[in-house]
Amino acid sequence: MSKILHIVSFDIPYPPNYGGIIDVFYKIKELYKLGVKIYLHTYIFDHKTKQVELEKYCEKVTYYKRNNTLISIFSTLPFRLKSRVNKTLNSNLKNLDCPILFEGLHTIYPLYKFNLEKCYVRTHNIEHSYFYGLAKSEKNILKKIFFYLEGFKLKKFERNLKKAKAIFTISPFEQKYFSENFGVNVHYLPAFHETKINSNDYNKGDFILYHGDLRVADNIKSCLFLIDVYKDSSYNLVIATSIKENHIEAEVNKYKNISIKQIPKQQDLNELFSKAHINTLFSFQKTGIKLKLLNTLYKGKFIIANSPLIEDTGLESTCEIANSKEEILKKTETLFQKEFTEKDIEKRLKKLKPFSPETAAKKMMEIIFKQ
Repeated sequence: MSKILHIVSFDIPYPPNYGGIIDVFYKIKELYKLGVKIYLHTYIFDHKTKQVELEKYCEKVTYYKRNNTLISIFSTLPFRLKSRVNKTLNSNLKNLDCPILFEGLHTIYPLYKFNLEKCYVRTHNIEHSYFYGLAKSEKNILKKIFFYLEGFKLKKFERNLKKAKAIFTISPFEQKYFSENFGVNVHYLPAFHETKINSNDYNKGDFILYHGDLRVADNIKSCLFLIDVYKDSSYNLVIATSIKENHIEAEVNKYKNISIKQIPKQQDLNELFSKAHINTLFSFQKTGIKLKLLNTLYKGKFIIANSPLIEDTGLESTCEIANSKEEILKKTETLFQKEFTEKDIEKRLKKLKPFSPETAAKKMMEIIFKQ
């Protein structure tokens, strides 16, 4: 008997070029390999277009318009959930007699509204904590207020996760939180990601790489911090992003040893990974596991990370941990005196074994399709 699964994704999961979408896309690929017939429901917004690539792995892809109008902000529901409320989606899901996987708290309106059976939720963050963290990093007072209000609404709405048959968490840190608050039917499944090792000639790189989505307040704050770390040093820092941010560009233009590279494609980032000697991964808020950490471990050389980013991931020993400007510069000096070798890759791959997407997909199937 064929296994059918409907997946509701918060965004179009292709190309897989940022955190949560990486998890969704590679999850779909792994479940497809295991013979699951996938019906994908996703939202189209921000000038995004339909993606033919998804049809390779899904029986059907249905797109819904996200309503990003300001009126959604004034709802008692969180904006990121309210803006995804769609009557056609509700109608398509309401009478299904097969499992539904909701990607993120912000997609579960149909579960909240109709008490659907056979529903599962993949949590991508402790959402209210994530938004409180964004509020702390944000300088714009209106955005800061919005983030605090959104965090408050998400915290209140979170109780609806109890309606799910099971919750799949993305990190040990979040597993602890959700199991304590939602009981025993909470399962840790490491983030799905691409496990392809980047072809690497192991030649010593001549720059430090930071990459991130510069629409996110925490990434902007982290980027400005790293510019301040390296601006007066002899090291070259390259900031890679697919999204331009004027404030960052203006700051970068002040220093000859710091530059910005646009990365419209994954291949562009892969090339930077192969040439950089050190990758800096930094965050001011602790939110599960960063997908860019896993991506960098497979495709980059040395990594310097701070505690909020690496703690409680199980991958602490794969990075050099530094939290202050002085510590980062000291670690940078030490790593530029080292060669990155095949042995470093072998050690890294041993640590990454528990993060196998194939193993995670099989565990998810056992839970969803158990007789």
